[in-house]
Amino acid sequence: MNNELKDTKDFLQTISDTLHFWLRDNFPDSWVLLSQIVFKFLLLIGLVYAIDFMDKLFLNGIFKIFFNKDKYPVLKSIYQSRITNSFSHLIALLFGSFALFSIFYRHPKSFTFLERMVGLAIVFVVAGMLYRGLNAFRNYFIIQQDFYKIIALNAVSQTVKIFGIFVSSVVAICVIFGISGSAIVGSLGAITAVLVLVFRDTILGFVTGIHVATSKNLKVGDWIGIPKYNLEGNIEDINLLTTKIQNFDKTISTIPTYDLLTTEIKNIQVMSESNTRRIKRSIIFNINSFKFLGRESIDKLAKINLITDYLGIKKEEMIKEREHIKNPELLINGRQLTNIGVFREYVFNYLKNNQYIDQNGTIIVRQLENTPQGMPLEIYCFTNSSEWSNYEDIQADIFDHLLVASKEFELEVVQFSKV
Repeated sequence: MNNELKDTKDFLQTISDTLHFWLRDNFPDSWVLLSQIVFKFLLLIGLVYAIDFMDKLFLNGIFKIFFNKDKYPVLKSIYQSRITNSFSHLIALLFGSFALFSIFYRHPKSFTFLERMVGLAIVFVVAGMLYRGLNAFRNYFIIQQDFYKIIALNAVSQTVKIFGIFVSSVVAICVIFGISGSAIVGSLGAITAVLVLVFRDTILGFVTGIHVATSKNLKVGDWIGIPKYNLEGNIEDINLLTTKIQNFDKTISTIPTYDLLTTEIKNIQVMSESNTRRIKRSIIFNINSFKFLGRESIDKLAKINLITDYLGIKKEEMIKEREHIKNPELLINGRQLTNIGVFREYVFNYLKNNQYIDQNGTIIVRQLENTPQGMPLEIYCFTNSSEWSNYEDIQADIFDHLLVASKEFELEVVQFSKV
């Protein structure tokens, strides 16, 4: 191995000497030194480029032929991220660093400058390799469809990238000026507080990304609502500093990522995945339209199929009770039915017999606290379709029917406008 390196070194020196003396013999004396340095530099660049090109051709060819398959997700992610290109650049630059002395050994004054330039290029290539390596991890989890880990990796990778930029900058300064890295890092102690303040959002975003990934409460694609910002839409991206949300009007909103940790987030995706969606709406009735039902009214309403059995049972119970009470002719004495109470039972049975209502979910028809406008009757149930347009159609059909059906019970729906 050592003999091969020595032979390569001697070969490069021979080429350099041939070029050196040819330029000396064919260029004016005032241009000889400059032309020798320029042409040797072009020779070095040509050698580095040739090795880089051959390495890329070889490595990418192997990955493209054998490893760009879905059954090799790790190798496929490496190929897609072009880490092989960075590796080829690194090999070529290491060769350039080795060849530098052999080509420029007759120009020792330029050697230091060129050595630092090659060193700087190596720093940038290594930083680029780190960047592409992080992208390879992300591509791997995209191939695996592991969206929770993608969120965590987004936070980690962006933090590592920022830290990598900082470290690369320090190393680059050390290489350019030939100074010790400890001298630069030591001087940062005085501005630590400033750095913490500057990177506050970055730190919070990193912590939030880890929390979201480990708790698995959110992921890209989820339908969420954020009451603080009056936002509702689908998560498009979660990165270190901002989270992108596509609203239902096709606009894009961005919020600080750390708000996912500190703000109330309503994840509606569970509802979508279960293919059910809640209906929670009220009809407000005029209390003055409430009344007891007499025998004639009960007989009339008993013809409504959904409450025929209910009214038959209640009617028998009231007849038996009236046999043992005084003044049974007064409706207020004893148990009685009211039009609002019977309507409430009708609404419940209507929902229980509606094919578009999830019968395994909660179904409640209840009275809410009286308001200055009247008494709200709340309908609480779940549709068996979470698709938006279907949901709105089902909800509209239900309330269209109930608003009209309330007239059969001689109930008055309140209409009012807010001033």
